[in-house]
Amino acid sequence: MFTRRFLAVLALGASLVFTAACGNGGNTAKEKTDITFFGSSTLAPVVTKAGTAFTEQYGKWNKVNSSLPDADIVINVTSGGSGAGIKALLDGTADFGLVAREVKSSEKEKIKNYQEYKVGIDALTIAVNPNNPIAKIKDNLTSDQIKKIFSGEYKTWNEVDPSLPATEIVVVTRDLGGGAHEVFQEKIMGDTKVTDKAIQAPSMGALVAKIIENENAVGYASYGVAKQNEGKIFALKVDGVAATPETIVDGSYKIQRPLLIVGSGELTKVQKAFMDYLRSDAGQKLIEAMGFIPVK
Repeated sequence: MFTRRFLAVLALGASLVFTAACGNGGNTAKEKTDITFFGSSTLAPVVTKAGTAFTEQYGKWNKVNSSLPDADIVINVTSGGSGAGIKALLDGTADFGLVAREVKSSEKEKIKNYQEYKVGIDALTIAVNPNNPIAKIKDNLTSDQIKKIFSGEYKTWNEVDPSLPATEIVVVTRDLGGGAHEVFQEKIMGDTKVTDKAIQAPSMGALVAKIIENENAVGYASYGVAKQNEGKIFALKVDGVAATPETIVDGSYKIQRPLLIVGSGELTKVQKAFMDYLRSDAGQKLIEAMGFIPVK
Protein backbone atom coordinates (compact mmCIF):
# COMPACT_ATOMS: atom_id res chain seq x y z
CA MET A 1 0.00 0.00 0.00
CA PHE A 2 2.80 2.38 0.96
CA THR A 3 4.59 1.60 -2.28
CA ARG A 4 1.47 2.32 -4.36
CA ARG A 5 0.90 5.66 -2.59
CA PHE A 6 4.54 6.66 -3.05
CA LEU A 7 4.43 5.86 -6.76
CA ALA A 8 1.19 7.82 -7.15
CA VAL A 9 2.68 10.86 -5.42
CA LEU A 10 5.85 10.53 -7.50
CA ALA A 11 3.81 10.34 -10.71
CA LEU A 12 1.76 13.38 -9.66
CA GLY A 13 4.95 15.32 -8.90
CA ALA A 14 6.39 14.47 -12.31
CA SER A 15 3.13 15.53 -13.92
CA LEU A 16 3.19 18.88 -12.12
CA VAL A 17 6.81 19.53 -13.11
CA PHE A 18 5.99 18.75 -16.78
CA THR A 19 2.87 20.95 -16.67
CA ALA A 20 4.79 23.83 -15.15
CA ALA A 21 7.47 23.56 -17.79
CA CYS A 22 4.86 23.49 -20.56
CA GLY A 23 2.88 26.31 -19.02
CA ASN A 24 5.87 28.65 -19.10
CA GLY A 25 6.25 28.07 -22.84
CA GLY A 26 9.09 30.07 -24.38
CA ASN A 27 9.51 32.26 -21.31
CA THR A 28 12.01 29.90 -19.71
CA ALA A 29 13.90 29.17 -22.93
CA LYS A 30 17.11 31.13 -23.30
CA GLU A 31 16.81 33.56 -26.18
CA LYS A 32 19.25 32.86 -29.03
CA THR A 33 21.69 35.76 -29.11
CA ASP A 34 24.14 34.71 -31.83
CA ILE A 35 23.46 35.22 -35.55
CA THR A 36 24.85 32.99 -38.30
CA PHE A 37 25.21 33.99 -41.97
CA PHE A 38 26.35 31.71 -44.80
CA GLY A 39 26.68 32.23 -48.54
CA SER A 40 27.98 34.62 -51.21
CA SER A 41 31.73 35.22 -51.14
CA THR A 42 31.03 38.76 -52.39
CA LEU A 43 28.58 39.64 -49.63
CA ALA A 44 30.26 37.70 -46.79
CA PRO A 45 33.13 40.21 -46.32
CA VAL A 46 30.60 43.05 -46.21
CA VAL A 47 28.56 41.41 -43.44
CA THR A 48 31.77 40.43 -41.64
CA LYS A 49 32.99 44.03 -41.63
CA ALA A 50 29.59 45.34 -40.55
CA GLY A 51 29.44 42.70 -37.80
CA THR A 52 32.90 43.68 -36.55
CA ALA A 53 32.02 47.39 -36.50
CA PHE A 54 28.69 46.67 -34.78
CA THR A 55 30.32 44.43 -32.14
CA GLU A 56 33.13 46.90 -31.44
CA GLN A 57 30.63 49.72 -31.01
CA TYR A 58 28.21 47.92 -28.68
CA GLY A 59 29.78 44.74 -27.30
CA LYS A 60 26.55 43.49 -25.72
CA TRP A 61 23.01 43.41 -27.09
CA ASN A 62 21.57 45.45 -24.22
CA LYS A 63 23.95 48.27 -25.15
CA VAL A 64 22.18 48.50 -28.51
CA ASN A 65 18.81 48.61 -26.78
CA SER A 66 18.10 48.11 -23.08
CA SER A 67 15.24 45.73 -23.91
CA LEU A 68 17.67 43.26 -25.52
CA PRO A 69 19.48 40.50 -23.57
CA ASP A 70 22.54 41.17 -21.43
CA ALA A 71 24.69 38.93 -23.66
CA ASP A 72 27.72 39.31 -25.87
CA ILE A 73 27.06 40.08 -29.53
CA VAL A 74 28.20 37.11 -31.65
CA ILE A 75 27.89 37.32 -35.44
CA ASN A 76 29.28 34.41 -37.45
CA VAL A 77 29.81 34.76 -41.21
CA THR A 78 30.99 32.02 -43.58
CA SER A 79 31.33 32.20 -47.37
CA GLY A 80 30.50 29.34 -49.71
CA GLY A 81 28.48 30.74 -52.59
CA SER A 82 24.92 32.00 -53.04
CA GLY A 83 23.43 28.56 -53.68
CA ALA A 84 25.15 27.18 -50.60
CA GLY A 85 23.69 30.08 -48.61
CA ILE A 86 20.17 29.08 -49.63
CA LYS A 87 20.92 25.44 -48.76
CA ALA A 88 22.31 26.38 -45.33
CA LEU A 89 19.11 28.32 -44.60
CA LEU A 90 16.95 25.36 -45.69
CA ASP A 91 19.07 22.91 -43.66
CA GLY A 92 18.87 25.08 -40.57
CA THR A 93 22.66 25.38 -40.33
CA ALA A 94 22.47 29.17 -40.76
CA ASP A 95 19.99 31.83 -39.69
CA PHE A 96 20.42 33.69 -42.98
CA GLY A 97 21.63 33.00 -46.49
CA LEU A 98 23.81 35.53 -48.29
CA VAL A 99 22.86 35.75 -51.96
CA ALA A 100 24.45 37.91 -54.68
CA ARG A 101 21.83 37.31 -57.38
CA GLU A 102 18.07 37.20 -57.70
CA VAL A 103 16.54 34.35 -55.68
CA LYS A 104 14.80 31.81 -57.90
CA SER A 105 11.07 31.16 -57.54
CA SER A 106 11.82 27.48 -56.91
CA GLU A 107 14.09 28.47 -54.01
CA LYS A 108 11.56 30.88 -52.52
CA GLU A 109 8.89 28.17 -52.56
CA LYS A 110 11.05 25.90 -50.38
CA ILE A 111 11.70 28.54 -47.71
CA LYS A 112 8.97 28.78 -45.09
CA ASN A 113 7.72 32.37 -44.69
CA TYR A 114 10.39 33.67 -47.10
CA GLN A 115 11.94 36.99 -46.15
CA GLU A 116 14.37 39.06 -48.24
CA TYR A 117 16.48 42.05 -47.20
CA LYS A 118 18.31 44.02 -49.90
CA VAL A 119 21.44 45.64 -48.46
CA GLY A 120 23.25 46.76 -51.61
CA ILE A 121 23.75 46.47 -55.37
CA ASP A 122 26.74 45.05 -57.21
CA ALA A 123 27.72 44.55 -60.84
CA LEU A 124 30.17 42.35 -62.73
CA THR A 125 32.84 44.25 -64.62
CA ILE A 126 34.75 42.71 -67.53
CA ALA A 127 38.27 43.11 -66.18
CA VAL A 128 41.77 42.57 -67.55
CA ASN A 129 45.29 43.15 -66.28
CA PRO A 130 46.35 46.80 -66.90
CA ASN A 131 49.43 45.46 -68.73
CA ASN A 132 47.24 43.64 -71.23
CA PRO A 133 47.72 45.45 -74.58
CA ILE A 134 43.92 45.67 -74.99
CA ALA A 135 43.83 48.21 -72.16
CA LYS A 136 45.87 50.60 -74.32
CA ILE A 137 43.81 50.39 -77.52
CA LYS A 138 40.24 49.59 -76.41
CA ASP A 139 38.05 50.51 -73.47
CA ASN A 140 34.95 48.68 -74.68
CA LEU A 141 33.75 45.20 -75.64
CA THR A 142 30.37 44.30 -77.09
CA SER A 143 28.26 41.58 -75.50
CA ASP A 144 28.95 39.42 -78.55
CA GLN A 145 32.72 39.84 -78.19
CA ILE A 146 32.53 38.97 -74.51
CA LYS A 147 30.50 35.86 -75.30
CA LYS A 148 33.07 34.76 -77.91
CA ILE A 149 35.94 35.33 -75.45
CA PHE A 150 34.36 33.42 -72.58
CA SER A 151 33.04 30.58 -74.76
CA GLY A 152 36.50 29.99 -76.20
CA GLU A 153 35.52 30.92 -79.76
CA TYR A 154 38.18 33.63 -79.53
CA LYS A 155 41.30 31.78 -78.38
CA THR A 156 43.92 34.49 -78.79
CA TRP A 157 43.80 38.26 -78.23
CA ASN A 158 44.44 39.13 -81.88
CA GLU A 159 41.08 37.53 -82.70
CA VAL A 160 39.46 40.23 -80.56
CA ASP A 161 41.43 42.93 -82.39
CA PRO A 162 44.02 42.31 -85.16
CA SER A 163 46.42 44.84 -83.62
CA LEU A 164 46.75 42.74 -80.44
CA PRO A 165 49.40 40.02 -80.03
CA ALA A 166 48.52 36.39 -80.79
CA THR A 167 48.79 35.38 -77.14
CA GLU A 168 46.36 32.92 -75.56
CA ILE A 169 43.33 34.38 -73.77
CA VAL A 170 43.16 33.09 -70.19
CA VAL A 171 39.52 33.07 -69.05
CA VAL A 172 38.84 33.27 -65.31
CA THR A 173 35.38 32.72 -63.79
CA ARG A 174 33.85 32.05 -60.41
CA ASP A 175 32.83 28.45 -59.80
CA LEU A 176 30.10 27.66 -62.29
CA GLY A 177 27.57 26.84 -59.56
CA GLY A 178 27.97 30.21 -57.83
CA GLY A 179 25.72 33.26 -57.90
CA ALA A 180 28.15 35.44 -59.87
CA HIS A 181 28.36 32.93 -62.68
CA GLU A 182 24.58 32.55 -62.80
CA VAL A 183 24.28 36.31 -63.31
CA PHE A 184 26.99 36.32 -66.01
CA GLN A 185 25.41 33.34 -67.75
CA GLU A 186 22.00 35.04 -67.81
CA LYS A 187 23.13 38.54 -68.79
CA ILE A 188 25.85 37.67 -71.33
CA MET A 189 26.18 34.01 -72.26
CA GLY A 190 22.54 32.95 -72.61
CA ASP A 191 22.50 29.33 -73.83
CA THR A 192 26.21 29.39 -74.72
CA LYS A 193 28.50 27.61 -72.26
CA VAL A 194 31.75 29.01 -70.90
CA THR A 195 34.85 27.27 -72.23
CA ASP A 196 35.91 24.20 -70.26
CA LYS A 197 39.43 25.69 -70.21
CA ALA A 198 38.28 28.51 -67.92
CA ILE A 199 39.98 28.78 -64.54
CA GLN A 200 37.30 28.58 -61.84
CA ALA A 201 38.20 30.75 -58.86
CA PRO A 202 36.80 29.81 -55.42
CA SER A 203 36.01 33.41 -54.51
CA MET A 204 35.77 36.83 -56.13
CA GLY A 205 38.99 37.85 -54.41
CA ALA A 206 40.75 34.83 -55.92
CA LEU A 207 39.34 35.68 -59.36
CA VAL A 208 40.76 39.21 -59.19
CA ALA A 209 44.09 37.84 -57.94
CA LYS A 210 44.31 35.64 -61.06
CA ILE A 211 43.79 38.70 -63.28
CA ILE A 212 46.41 40.68 -61.36
CA GLU A 213 49.03 37.95 -61.74
CA ASN A 214 48.44 37.16 -65.45
CA GLU A 215 48.46 39.91 -68.09
CA ASN A 216 46.63 37.66 -70.57
CA ALA A 217 43.75 36.96 -68.19
CA VAL A 218 40.18 38.25 -68.42
CA GLY A 219 37.38 37.71 -65.94
CA TYR A 220 34.14 39.15 -64.58
CA ALA A 221 35.17 41.00 -61.43
CA SER A 222 32.64 42.21 -58.89
CA TYR A 223 32.27 46.00 -59.07
CA GLY A 224 32.92 46.25 -55.33
CA VAL A 225 36.02 44.04 -55.41
CA ALA A 226 37.24 45.84 -58.56
CA LYS A 227 36.94 49.16 -56.69
CA GLN A 228 38.95 47.68 -53.82
CA ASN A 229 41.69 46.79 -56.34
CA GLU A 230 41.58 50.02 -58.35
CA GLY A 231 44.72 50.43 -60.48
CA LYS A 232 45.52 46.72 -60.29
CA ILE A 233 42.88 45.72 -62.85
CA PHE A 234 41.31 47.49 -65.83
CA ALA A 235 37.53 47.40 -66.32
CA LEU A 236 36.19 47.56 -69.86
CA LYS A 237 32.89 49.12 -70.87
CA VAL A 238 30.15 46.72 -71.97
CA ASP A 239 28.27 47.78 -75.12
CA GLY A 240 29.69 51.27 -74.65
CA VAL A 241 28.49 51.64 -71.03
CA ALA A 242 30.92 51.92 -68.12
CA ALA A 243 30.03 50.42 -64.75
CA THR A 244 29.31 53.41 -62.47
CA PRO A 245 26.94 53.85 -59.54
CA GLU A 246 24.55 55.74 -61.83
CA THR A 247 24.54 53.21 -64.70
CA ILE A 248 24.26 50.27 -62.30
CA VAL A 249 21.28 51.77 -60.46
CA ASP A 250 19.43 52.87 -63.61
CA GLY A 251 20.05 49.52 -65.32
CA SER A 252 21.93 50.84 -68.36
CA TYR A 253 24.93 48.77 -67.29
CA LYS A 254 23.51 45.33 -67.98
CA ILE A 255 25.55 42.95 -65.77
CA GLN A 256 24.24 43.92 -62.35
CA ARG A 257 22.94 42.00 -59.33
CA PRO A 258 21.37 42.62 -55.92
CA LEU A 259 23.10 41.85 -52.62
CA LEU A 260 20.48 40.04 -50.54
CA ILE A 261 20.16 38.57 -47.08
CA VAL A 262 17.53 35.83 -47.12
CA GLY A 263 15.72 34.51 -44.06
CA SER A 264 12.78 32.41 -42.92
CA GLY A 265 10.10 33.93 -40.71
CA GLU A 266 10.01 37.15 -38.76
CA LEU A 267 13.20 38.58 -37.29
CA THR A 268 13.99 38.08 -33.62
CA LYS A 269 14.75 41.23 -31.63
CA VAL A 270 18.53 40.77 -31.86
CA GLN A 271 18.35 39.94 -35.58
CA LYS A 272 16.28 43.06 -36.22
CA ALA A 273 18.80 45.18 -34.29
CA PHE A 274 21.66 44.05 -36.55
CA MET A 275 19.58 44.23 -39.73
CA ASP A 276 18.54 47.78 -38.83
CA TYR A 277 22.24 48.62 -38.44
CA LEU A 278 23.09 47.16 -41.87
CA ARG A 279 20.44 49.35 -43.48
CA SER A 280 21.16 52.44 -41.37
CA ASP A 281 23.26 55.35 -42.66
CA ALA A 282 26.31 53.92 -40.88
CA GLY A 283 25.81 50.46 -42.39
CA GLN A 284 25.17 51.82 -45.88
CA LYS A 285 28.28 54.03 -45.68
CA LEU A 286 30.29 50.94 -44.81
CA ILE A 287 28.84 49.08 -47.81
CA GLU A 288 29.67 52.06 -50.04
CA ALA A 289 33.21 52.24 -48.61
CA MET A 290 33.72 48.63 -49.68
CA GLY A 291 32.93 49.59 -53.27
CA PHE A 292 29.30 48.52 -53.52
CA ILE A 293 26.20 50.59 -54.24
CA PRO A 294 24.04 51.38 -51.18
CA VAL A 295 20.30 50.82 -51.48
CA LYS A 296 19.34 54.30 -50.33
